Amino acid sequence: MSNLNAKVQDFLAQDRIAVAGVSRSPNGAAANSIYLKLKATGHTVFAINPNAETVAGDPAYPDLASIPGGVTALMIVTKPEVTDKLVQQAAEAGVTRVWMHHAAHSMGSSVSPEAVRFCQEHGITCIAGACPMMYCQPDFGHKCMKFFLGIGGKLPD
Repeated sequence: MSNLNAKVQDFLAQDRIAVAGVSRSPNGAAANSIYLKLKATGHTVFAINPNAETVAGDPAYPDLASIPGGVTALMIVTKPEVTDKLVQQAAEAGVTRVWMHHAAHSMGSSVSPEAVRFCQEHGITCIAGACPMMYCQPDFGHKCMKFFLGIGGKLPD
């Protein structure tokens, strides 16, 4: 788990993080909660949604290449098929850190074995699973989730 902790700390040390999979709906999906949590913890975050102009009152971007000044990290909260495309965009944009979300309480996962392999082949540090909400000033529920996933061996490497 120390390898995971090092990857998580490195990812969360980045100032500019893109979050792909945010919803136009104010109640949105997990990506919206992650976007707002990262923003609340002092990160400069960028919403990626090709069908939205704004998310949570902030500009939304159709892809990584459209973000002014770029980012160094990408949080993916999409279907695995979309994840495959996003990691290719990450490589083209020079993004060196990718986190593929996995919701422990449901079958929802952004993890794609092809995308993980692509990241490895292109020198992109990849967290394949888990949720940053368990690490960014977590609430009690996320702390418990992290604890039980950890003792159950369900956290990524």
